[in-house]
Parts: sequence; C-alpha cells; structure tokens
Amino acid sequence: MTEMDKKTQHNDGFDLDDLFAQARAQDAMPSADFMQQVLDDALAAQPGPVVVGPVVVARGRRGGRLRQFLNAVGGWPAMAGLATAGVAGLWIGVNPPDTLATTAETFLGAETDLYLVDLMPGYDFTLAEG
Repeated sequence: MTEMDKKTQHNDGFDLDDLFAQARAQDAMPSADFMQQVLDDALAAQPGPVVVGPVVVARGRRGGRLRQFLNAVGGWPAMAGLATAGVAGLWIGVNPPDTLATTAETFLGAETDLYLVDLMPGYDFTLAEG
C-alpha cells in the first residue's frame, strides 16, 4: 500500500497539499518541439503579402455641403435612418395613439379637459340649427 492510499483511507479524501506539491514539481515549460510546431502552424495561418497598385488621389474637388454633411453623419445608411425616424416622429405627432395620451396624462399628472375649450368663441351655434 502506498503512502497516498494510506492517506486516502485515513482522511476519506485527497490531501490537497500533496497534490499541489506534485504540481509544483512538474516542469511548466513546454518542449521545444511543441513550441516550434505551434510557431510553424501560426506562420502558415497568416495571410501572405498583398500587392497594392499605385494610389490615385483626386485633387481639387472636395464635394459640396451635402457630401460633407453625409460624411459627418455616416453616409447614406445613416441618412436613411434619420429620414425614417423623422417621418415616424411626424406621424406620431400628427396622429398619436390613444395610449400615448393616457400615458402622458398619467406621467404629467394632467387631466383631459379639452371638452371645455371653445375652439370657435365667436360662433353662435343657435343660428346653425334650423
């Protein structure tokens, strides 16, 4: 019976100090062959050199204000998002859903007293009836 078996029977478990001592005794450095194989695999996975032709730079024309604005915003995709958000905001502002008014009233603590507003104060409704 080995010393480890005696400790296992005595403690009914593993002695962590012995396990840590065994781990410290092992060499932590990988072999040179393994490191060379890893390096060779890494070099093989890298892309090769890319040949680039001469760079042509257009001089003179910088673009108009619209082009500068588009470049500052992020191009046409960002402009499409801004246009969509603007149209959606206009639609919600013109034709708000009923829940939006109720939520705003609850949040702001206001009550709906629009039926008390006279939109045509000078008009006599008795003349319209016949």
